Amino acid sequence: MDIYRLIKKEGICVMVFAFVMLIAGMEKACAQEATTTINLVLADVVSIDPESAAKGGTVDFNYENVNDYNSEKTASIPNSLIITFSRPFSLKVRANGESFENGFHVIPVDVLTVKCNESSEITGTTAPITLSTKDQVLINGEGSGSKLKLHLDYTIPKARSASADILGKPAGKYTQKVTYTATAL
Repeated sequence: MDIYRLIKKEGICVMVFAFVMLIAGMEKACAQEATTTINLVLADVVSIDPESAAKGGTVDFNYENVNDYNSEKTASIPNSLIITFSRPFSLKVRANGESFENGFHVIPVDVLTVKCNESSEITGTTAPITLSTKDQVLINGEGSGSKLKLHLDYTIPKARSASADILGKPAGKYTQKVTYTATAL
């Protein structure tokens, strides 16, 4: 009978062990895990917002009297360019032709200076430029930013207003387009 009791005792142990394993396995079956990898794929972005004044805008200098020809003329244009950039960038400016034109009459584009207004939201290295047909760096923007406003001052110095470049020209509207190009550094 000792063998019978031992088998019976071991049988209970085996059954208890099997029951514990069954419950442990059920618990694992009820709790499942999965792992997912999330990637953020970034690209360099430099964008001039469509709401920028420079997109299709105009800057007018009106010479109506003697004082206009004998003084500096400045047009300050808020929101000239609204720029989003994910890294430092350069902003270049150029005239699309050598002269402001009115039919056959011309005024050289170098009568005009373009500079960043101090109230601009974009920080970086900036210098006024005398307009030409060559790309010139107006600003090297630092860091990154979203929809930051660059306000520009367009100036015709007194010496140029009173020069033969402007004085003595036939009355009328003299026009030239200016192109701004923003490029990630």
